[in-house]
Amino acid sequence: MGATEPSRGDPDGAGAVPTRPGGLLDVLSVAAVLLDAEGRIDLWSPQAEDLFGYTADEALGAFAGRLLVHEDHLQVVLGMFARVMEGRGDWAGTFPMRHKDGSTRIVEFRNMRLLDSQEEYYALGLAADQATVRQVERDLALSARLVAQSPIGLGVLDTDLRYVSVNPAEERLNGVPAAEHIGRHVHEVLPAVDASFEAAMREVLATGVPIVDQYTVGRTPADPDHDHAWSISFYRLEAPNGDVLGVATSSVDVTERHRAVEEQRHTALTLQHSLLPRTPPSRPGLEVATRYRPAQATMEIGGDWFDVIPLRGDKTALVVGDVMGSGVAAAATMGQLRTAVRTLADLDLDPAKVLHHLDHVTEGLDTYATCVYAVYDPRTARCHLSLAGHLPPVLLRRDGTRELLALPTGAPLGGCGVTFHTTSLAMEAGDQLVLYTDGLVETRHEPIDTRLHVLLDALDDPHRSLDDTCDHLLHTLRHPGDHDDVALLIARATPH
Repeated sequence: MGATEPSRGDPDGAGAVPTRPGGLLDVLSVAAVLLDAEGRIDLWSPQAEDLFGYTADEALGAFAGRLLVHEDHLQVVLGMFARVMEGRGDWAGTFPMRHKDGSTRIVEFRNMRLLDSQEEYYALGLAADQATVRQVERDLALSARLVAQSPIGLGVLDTDLRYVSVNPAEERLNGVPAAEHIGRHVHEVLPAVDASFEAAMREVLATGVPIVDQYTVGRTPADPDHDHAWSISFYRLEAPNGDVLGVATSSVDVTERHRAVEEQRHTALTLQHSLLPRTPPSRPGLEVATRYRPAQATMEIGGDWFDVIPLRGDKTALVVGDVMGSGVAAAATMGQLRTAVRTLADLDLDPAKVLHHLDHVTEGLDTYATCVYAVYDPRTARCHLSLAGHLPPVLLRRDGTRELLALPTGAPLGGCGVTFHTTSLAMEAGDQLVLYTDGLVETRHEPIDTRLHVLLDALDDPHRSLDDTCDHLLHTLRHPGDHDDVALLIARATPH
């Protein structure tokens, strides 16, 4: 049989909305049988037919005791029926009943006396198969114990994101008693939790696709003065008939891990900033702007660098590199490579030779790195470049044309022993060279070719200041929560 629930549009619950089959009553398949004062069957539900095997035509008008009760139990049943009809209380319990096929079914019964408008008495019997009832009871009891004893915080919210229930672990995590959760919106209970918490639940309600292990940071009434972190999973709750009931959350407090990782992040960031040049030096015939942006993700930080190195004869070396990995180890390796590059730059070598020697240096570092090394000579207005597995630089001409430079890519530094190549190009006054690490353009959802075209499109004004261009690129291409750091260097040739 279908169940109903109060209409949400009617605060008095006067309206009723029918639900599709699949509720608890349908699981139990509760049978209804109405007997007159003499014990004859007046009403017989379809569930009664399923439970006892008799059709309505076979059951209606028959004496219920003779049809459904074994001879050995008939007097006991008649006695109970008489007490109910005399108004001496209802009766509930289990009883062996006879099925049409001759077998015996143990049935859960509830019997009560009814009075109609003609002041005639009837007996209503509600019955369900005992095995089904016991299974439901066991399932409910097991579910209740699992929820109550779980060390993981569990919460259930309705489709309006108001709490329906929470377990003791969730109470402790939030610092709010269970009774103060119920009926309140999630942001009434947890006003200081990040907005992504509610956004994730609405997404799950809309799509039905679970979100697993989302990292959320915020504060709760349990500890309102300090940030806490949780790993939270969300999944949609549906009735057996497919109706959406709400969303469930499971939460694990990962605050200690979060604080340890934040401390490592701070260490890596401090080391990174200590190794990078503060302000690009003023160079003859060259204007330079740089940016470094750490990853927004907690530990993806530490491997990117840039450098501007004065050379003899007014030349300038421009360097951007990216050490594989993250954290303190990557930042320390970056420092070693930056020192090695500066040492090699003093030798005034061809860029391919510099990368060749760097490749030998990284042989003992147990890591890989990409790098672009360029030398600009203002006296000849030419730039010499070499790549080690790095993304191609962009050349932005003063007339607004721009291109990704088609340079030999080489291989990442790491002791591979490959050959590197130097390419020479002319740079007139006003031309710009854009060097960057992959964190500026790579995403998890778009092909790299698409992102490189976005980069080219963003370089839409060759007359914009270099600092403004740096900020414009970061604003256009970077997104909150990006999982890689970025080094960016833009050099513009000036009259010499």
